[in-house]
Amino acid sequence: MTGGVQLPQAEADQRYEVFHTDCPARTVIDHVTSKWGVWVLISLRSGDLRFYELRESIRGISEKMLAQTLRGLVEDGLVRREVEPASPPRVTYGLTEFGREVSEPLGDLLDRITQRLPSRGEG
Repeated sequence: MTGGVQLPQAEADQRYEVFHTDCPARTVIDHVTSKWGVWVLISLRSGDLRFYELRESIRGISEKMLAQTLRGLVEDGLVRREVEPASPPRVTYGLTEFGREVSEPLGDLLDRITQRLPSRGEG
């Protein structure tokens, strides 16, 4: 990974001052918990997807917002971007190991929320 915010393992054991505005962990948390970051990470839990597949799976996201969200998640080391040489190039996105670790509790949270909602015929 180049230029990302993901921290080397030696540094990962350190505690960060997450309430400081210059803490690198804040950037990652902001990207993960952004409106669209959560949906991208949850969508990629099922497997690698191409850009248009992600856009179709996340209803309501614009191409611009998807591109910006993916860029941040790639820089943070949560999502990997693979480009196949073709015309036009084929770009596939998938979760890194770090992305899988972070997306797991997000999926659990989504499951808990949807299980507690009243069914559509109720209320």
